Amino acid sequence: MENYRFRFANEKDCRLILKFIRSLAKYEKMEDEVVATQELLREQLFEKKKAEVLFVMDGEKEVGFALFFHNFSTFLGRAGIYLEDLYVRPAYRGRGYGKALLQELAHIAVNRGCGRLEWSCLDWNQPSIDFYKSLGAIPMDEWTVYRATGDTLLEMAGRKKE
Repeated sequence: MENYRFRFANEKDCRLILKFIRSLAKYEKMEDEVVATQELLREQLFEKKKAEVLFVMDGEKEVGFALFFHNFSTFLGRAGIYLEDLYVRPAYRGRGYGKALLQELAHIAVNRGCGRLEWSCLDWNQPSIDFYKSLGAIPMDEWTVYRATGDTLLEMAGRKKE
């Protein structure tokens, strides 16, 4: 892994970003939940700047990616970084690319004055859990993630289903 570097995604990378998202969804057995399109990614990532994508490169090839955005901790009184997706292509796993991505995100968080870096992990994904713990990350066992999407989100907003 001596020839690695990082680069932020640009608008021309939407197809590649979507490919990484679909690969991650396949690994997580959630392929049917991906409704993102290249156009939607272009709009959300590059026009509206709702999130950022960082690639780890092996030479000139993108071998992993991290999609992240800023959140805010009222307790810390500072922004943080939330890592939505981290994925390394299977052929490149075990070589330190995932660790390098997390270290780079920690570096970005520190440089931006953030108070924390956080993410979620599926309960069954023991290899990732072990990996995160090996880096010193602490599971937030006392917290449960709640989510409202689709019709539930519309109903919560007081809007009718379409």
